[in-house]
Amino acid sequence: MSRNPKSPAPAIPASIRDRTVVLVGLMGSGKSTIGRRLAQRLGMRFADADDEIERAAGMTISDIFSRFGEAHFRDGERRVIARLLADRPMVLATGGGAFINEETRALILKDSLSIWLDADIPTLVERVGRRSHRPLLKDRDPGEVLRELAAVRNPIYAEAHLRVSSASTPHDHTVRAILEALSQWKS
Repeated sequence: MSRNPKSPAPAIPASIRDRTVVLVGLMGSGKSTIGRRLAQRLGMRFADADDEIERAAGMTISDIFSRFGEAHFRDGERRVIARLLADRPMVLATGGGAFINEETRALILKDSLSIWLDADIPTLVERVGRRSHRPLLKDRDPGEVLRELAAVRNPIYAEAHLRVSSASTPHDHTVRAILEALSQWKS
């Protein structure tokens, strides 16, 4: 029998509430949507690294990719994430490639509690199909791109402190699974 995803959150140790919780994973894994809900349940502030990057650059991520390339974007992403990690604790949703950058990953692993939201390819394809703003999917088959990315990135995402499945169930179920994992995590 599963618990009601809206039931009271399990006790989260103070040592976790004093750290930023960073969500990593492939595009479509639910980092932003789940992150907002998780922040609310934890009584923490929420930030989306992609939104912060767009605000800092004054342009969309797609525009940054097309005008300056991925390397330029990743450099800016690293700087924005470093700034966010230096701020007070929050729940931070990162872009799918952020944790792949060695410098960014080292910052996240050192200064926060990272959670890999792991979802299967059919779930990811269904979710990314809802929006058309993802530069890595431009003019390509989403399933093919996501399989290629998963083959390269999943072993790196596995370095995160925790791994939680982001299944094709309501997002509140994933939030509940994260809260359970946090309540049992030992640093």
